[in-house]
Amino acid sequence: MVFQTKFISLCEILNIMNRKKHILLPRLMKILEEFGEDIKLARLRRRLSAEQVAERAGISRSTLWQIEKGLPSVSMGYYVQVLFVLGLEKNLSAIAADDVLGRKLQDAEILVKKRASKKIKNE
Repeated sequence: MVFQTKFISLCEILNIMNRKKHILLPRLMKILEEFGEDIKLARLRRRLSAEQVAERAGISRSTLWQIEKGLPSVSMGYYVQVLFVLGLEKNLSAIAADDVLGRKLQDAEILVKKRASKKIKNE
């Protein structure tokens, strides 16, 4: 019994040590926190309990709580599952749809003529 307790404690310590710390810029953390708050407000507007949404999304209530807090350690897939349960999954396609900077960079590359490769003379 003592061996089993020590083994479990060792496993818990190793688990804690292997967890990666997600470090985000403060501005990005704020965006993620606001996203989580928006998800929570959407759930409340639909008068759904956390238990109902978690069950429908196939996640635990603690994972839903982490999503609603905007924690970066939660898989994006879980965020998408919750958005689907709330009927908001189509909003995801709008995130990068109007990529103004990307289009400008793409257009700039089209206008720049590429140089011909140098010919190497065989001696």
